[in-house]
Amino acid sequence: MNNYPDKYHLTHEQALFLAKKKWDENVYCGMKMENRNVTFPQTKTILDGVNVPNVQLDDIQAILNMRDAWRFLLGSIDEPVTLEYICKLNEFIARNEALEWGVLRSGSVGISGTDYAPPIPNAEGTAQELKSILDADTSATEKALTAFAWGARSQLFWDGNKRTSLLLANKLLLPSGAGMLTIGEKHMEQFNTLLLDYYNTGAAATLTRFLYDNAIHGLEI
Repeated sequence: MNNYPDKYHLTHEQALFLAKKKWDENVYCGMKMENRNVTFPQTKTILDGVNVPNVQLDDIQAILNMRDAWRFLLGSIDEPVTLEYICKLNEFIARNEALEWGVLRSGSVGISGTDYAPPIPNAEGTAQELKSILDADTSATEKALTAFAWGARSQLFWDGNKRTSLLLANKLLLPSGAGMLTIGEKHMEQFNTLLLDYYNTGAAATLTRFLYDNAIHGLEI
């Protein structure tokens, strides 16, 4: 049963056009996920290479890191998704933000607002979990939503897990022409509430349904 059929069926060229048109919004989405104090105009100006006063250096670093991760994604759009690929996404996203970046974390972490403690990941088990998602008889959209939820709750890395999961989802959506996952600012508070519930319960259906209904975007051709 396909719970989340693809909403869009874009050509390769249309999908790349969509990504290039909306990637700045996606970077801003990543900043809002982390509750960083930047506006969309500030984010866009920084992405355009222009200095913005009164923005913290670590916020600028985070924006530029996500820019570089998007450049990598678009340059490798047809490469297969593997655990090594996900680690590469995190290497860009969490650069100079975490204890280590681009490698699975080797110690325990806590998540603000919940008592849930994600287990320390191991490469073999994580690769098998990823394979189960990718091999499932589901749409590209369902794979992307499942992968996003899995990556966010697993906390595979020391930092940047939600942003890495966001780009992972888009790596699954875009080559399939199924659109793009970006959470708008008006939906961010409800997203955070549902994500926290998901951390606590491990039941992803309410979160993934919300994302399917509100955060999958495409081109109306």
